[in-house]
Amino acid sequence: MSNSNKKRILILSNHFITLYNFRKEIIQTMKKTGHEVYISIPESSDNKFFSDMGCIIIETPIDRRGINPVRDFELIIKYITIMREIKPDIIFSYTIKPNIYGSIASNITKNRQINNITGTGATFLNKTLVSEIVKFLYKISIKKSCKVYFQNSGDKDLFVKDKMVKNNYALLPGSGVNLKKFQLCKFPSDEEVNFIFMGRVMELKGIDQYLETAKVVKEKFPNTNFYIAGFIEEDKYKPIIDEYNTNGIINYLGFQKDVKSWIERCHCTILPSHGGEGVPNVLLESAAMGRVCIASSISGSKDAVEDKVTGYLFKAGSAADLTDKVQQFLDLKYEYKVKMGLSGRAKVEKEFDRQIIIDAYVNEVNLTGKI
Repeated sequence: MSNSNKKRILILSNHFITLYNFRKEIIQTMKKTGHEVYISIPESSDNKFFSDMGCIIIETPIDRRGINPVRDFELIIKYITIMREIKPDIIFSYTIKPNIYGSIASNITKNRQINNITGTGATFLNKTLVSEIVKFLYKISIKKSCKVYFQNSGDKDLFVKDKMVKNNYALLPGSGVNLKKFQLCKFPSDEEVNFIFMGRVMELKGIDQYLETAKVVKEKFPNTNFYIAGFIEEDKYKPIIDEYNTNGIINYLGFQKDVKSWIERCHCTILPSHGGEGVPNVLLESAAMGRVCIASSISGSKDAVEDKVTGYLFKAGSAADLTDKVQQFLDLKYEYKVKMGLSGRAKVEKEFDRQIIIDAYVNEVNLTGKI
């Protein structure tokens, strides 16, 4: 690459693991094509992964939970300082605080910023003081961004309706899935049928519905196993998970760095989330490996799962409906379960290949003016 095409890219992120899991291929591509990459991210020994790649790490403390005016103002000042020092050609941001406070900063420094709305979490599920504050902050920040990427049409429609964006938005197929890493693998035998919940153990993710379903189904179908892989985010679930685990209703695995091996041994991934997802990566990764997915009928999950073709959609918050869909799956002949899994793989190959996202970001860099 000639020097005139070399760009200075700044990435704003709130956590190493999300950047590593969902953006590392984008960063690798940027480095391979000769660009300078700066990453603003909270302190972590894991950040070495990106510095070893040749990225310059700027450790930036972020309070990921709640709104603290003093800390959030400090973050805006920090972002302004970083932007004035680095003078980036383009800024990429992910998740709520880097999106909002990064955009406020880049509006002041007159830098070109691309936001990615990776999901809204619990923020807009109910009208609260916090949701109204966040809405206001989005309106004064990302409206002026160069581009806002949405991962599903539900989030896009919400932001357009509430005038949080202008006409500066586009849709991307989630974070996409690395089809080489998550390869199609042989469907497990039907002697025992394994289900898995992968995610933080919390009410918003639908853990109550998963536990209730496991209890009902396990009594009726003793040859089923229900796994849970993820941190216990809300303390109230610690004794409940412990009780269900001791009684053999579920198998609690804790946080798993390597989800691939667990997807491989399971027949079906269940995501009972109540909302606020982008396009859930656990569904894309499971489908890529040829596994059936059962998910609540919410924005994002509806994009990833084709009802009765690649899996099942059920009414969010309804343990009875989830139980019914699990039983429908169990009643299928083995060859139909395999066929559903193969349909899931075909869907992600066509619609959710991570290369689609990489190409979109490369295009944004190429559109940026020269240094």
